[in-house]
Amino acid sequence: MKKGNTYQYVLAAIGAAIIAILAQVTIPLPLVPITGQTLAVGLVVTILGMRTGVLSVIVYILIGAVGMPVFSGMSGGLGVVIGPTGGYIVGFLPSAILMGLYMKKFGITISHAIVANLIGMVVTLVFGTVWLKIIADLTWTAAFMGGVAPFVIVGVIKAVLAAWFGVVVRRRLEKAHLIVATA
Repeated sequence: MKKGNTYQYVLAAIGAAIIAILAQVTIPLPLVPITGQTLAVGLVVTILGMRTGVLSVIVYILIGAVGMPVFSGMSGGLGVVIGPTGGYIVGFLPSAILMGLYMKKFGITISHAIVANLIGMVVTLVFGTVWLKIIADLTWTAAFMGGVAPFVIVGVIKAVLAAWFGVVVRRRLEKAHLIVATA
C-alpha cells in the first residue's frame, strides 16, 4: 500500500517526537551525558527507512535549534546546537543518512541494521568529538577521553537494541501496511 506525502510527514513528526522523548533519558557525565538520542535516531531510521527517518532527524534538529526543549535535559536553542555537545546533534544528520543508505542498499535485516547502527554510532561520535575538541579547546586526547571513550560500550549496546527493536517494529508495521516495505 503506497502512502502519500502527508502520511510520510506525520510519520516523520512521530519520529522526531520519539527522538525528543528518548533524549530526556540521560545519564550525566562530566563533559557529555549519555542520552537516549542516539538510540532513538537509530530506531527511527531503522523503522521508517532513509527518507522518512532522515526527515525525522531534520525536524528534530530544527525544532530544537529554534528553541523547543527537545534536546537532552529539556534544553533547546541555537546555543545548544553550537555549544560543546552540538556536534553530536549535528552528527545525527549524516549518521541517519549513512544508516539509511546502508540499509537501503543491503536490506533491513537485523544483522544489516546492526552494522548500519554501528556506522551511525561512529559517525555521531566523530562529529561530536571533533566539535567538542574545537569548541571546548581540548586536546585530541581530552576530547577522545571525554567524547568517545565513555560511549563506546553503551553505543554498541544502543546500536544493537535500536537495530533489533527497529527491525521487529518495522516488520510489524509493514505487515499491518502502515509503512511501505522498502527502505
